[in-house]
Amino acid sequence: MSNKSFYSLVNEGVLLGDMNGSVLSTPPVSITGATLTCTKDVHAGRTTVISAVAGCAVTLPAATGTGSVYRFIIGSTITSNSTTIKVANATDVMSGRAYVVSDNTAAVLGFATVSASSDTITLNGTTTGGIIADHIEIIDAIIGTFAVRVFTAATGTEATPFSATV
Repeated sequence: MSNKSFYSLVNEGVLLGDMNGSVLSTPPVSITGATLTCTKDVHAGRTTVISAVAGCAVTLPAATGTGSVYRFIIGSTITSNSTTIKVANATDVMSGRAYVVSDNTAAVLGFATVSASSDTITLNGTTTGGIIADHIEIIDAIIGTFAVRVFTAATGTEATPFSATV
């Protein structure tokens, strides 16, 4: 197997083994800063752990239909500002759902994107999520469209994490 095909498989999240039967994988990308610009080469097929208590502004690459998967885990509960995950341009959108566990023990809520306009996920540490271990999965599914799944916990009067801001 050439290095290029090995790199491509690892980058797309495929677990590979070595000749001794050990599993080879890539470590998560750890982010503590205020901004992150995702690229297919660095972030696709890997988990990005966002541990920025003051929030982080994440920008995705353009949606080109590659099938690349971008996974984000909140590593530290957001205590000020917000973490946002946005598309790269004014034409790309997000389509999908957010599954929210409420602080009301009897409630699980769901929010859907507005497929014609949703382009931003906002996690504020309370009403829209952003609690430690929240999980966001974004797939470059179709040219111009990211398929999204958000699994989060929220407090207070829960609200949709989806909006149109780009």
